[in-house]
Amino acid sequence: MLRLPEAHRDLFKKPFGTLYGSIGELLPRLSGRAVYAVGDVVTHNLLDAGVIPDVAIIDGYTMRLPCTRLPLFRARRRLTAKNPAGTITDELAGAIADLVRGPPGVLFVDGEEDLAVIPLVLAAPDGAAILYGQPGEGVVLRIADEPAKREARFMLTCFVRE
Repeated sequence: MLRLPEAHRDLFKKPFGTLYGSIGELLPRLSGRAVYAVGDVVTHNLLDAGVIPDVAIIDGYTMRLPCTRLPLFRARRRLTAKNPAGTITDELAGAIADLVRGPPGVLFVDGEEDLAVIPLVLAAPDGAAILYGQPGEGVVLRIADEPAKREARFMLTCFVRE
């Protein structure tokens, strides 16, 4: 398991991609791309906009409170993974890689999915659109490409293996 030390947590507060005020603003950027969503609200808002993500990663919470808008959709595959707050477990990373290889699917995280965007960027094919919520600000879109993967690998250097 990788744990993000408290001393590095502030580094992860800035968007890891382009910040949009709403899902509607970025919908044109999703056309023709695989779409991966991290977070209950982002997934719910995509579904409301008529976009079914290829992979959704949810935990039943938003901003550490139970999510009242649980995204419900039919996914061929449903996996679960344990992932405590502030960590990226091998179980989480493995489940993400598995779903990316065989979409569509949803990953229910027992714990917290906030850092799942890092292994998701690494597993995603080039050109895939990865979306996640930026609390109180909007939604972040990151297109998977070599610069995104390089940045994700660098982010992992801030973690410690336990």
